[in-house]
Amino acid sequence: MVEPHAPQDSVKSSTGTDREWERARSAVERKHKLRGDIFAYVVINLALVVAWAATGFGSFWPGWVMGIWGTFLVLDMWTVFYRRPVTDDDIRRELHSRQS
Repeated sequence: MVEPHAPQDSVKSSTGTDREWERARSAVERKHKLRGDIFAYVVINLALVVAWAATGFGSFWPGWVMGIWGTFLVLDMWTVFYRRPVTDDDIRRELHSRQS
């Protein structure tokens, strides 16, 4: 539970608008989720490799799971670290370019 005068309040007031605060909070939440997803990827795929080894080292079927899930994980990483939300400045630039 957050206290009414917790340090977060002073950070929020010194960093800008509520919109900026919410964007930053959303980015932090996405990063936390990504860390959990990476952890789950490693643990579950390790368990699949152990199951594959325990059943006789046949065709490496865990590779399918690793590859497909890994592709989605890379797409999530791109979204978290490189994709940014549309800003008011982006919209202004677009409107200005249409007027020229």
